[in-house]
Amino acid sequence: MAKLRLKMTTAKEIRRAMNRVSNMALNGEIEAKQANAIIYAANTCLNSIRTDEQEKRIDELEKIINDQVN
Repeated sequence: MAKLRLKMTTAKEIRRAMNRVSNMALNGEIEAKQANAIIYAANTCLNSIRTDEQEKRIDELEKIINDQVN
């Protein structure tokens, strides 16, 4: 079987990867256990991206608040 590479650096890429993996599992191209492992990893990446985005927004809000106070 050819090596499978999935891009998972953005939320959009993760959605595409999860869709692709789900379809592969439905079509019997990979086992459900493999699909679950990949989807778990994708969810972990997605949570990391969300956390990074939230931290960035908080930093921006703190900067705005500090600029207004000073």
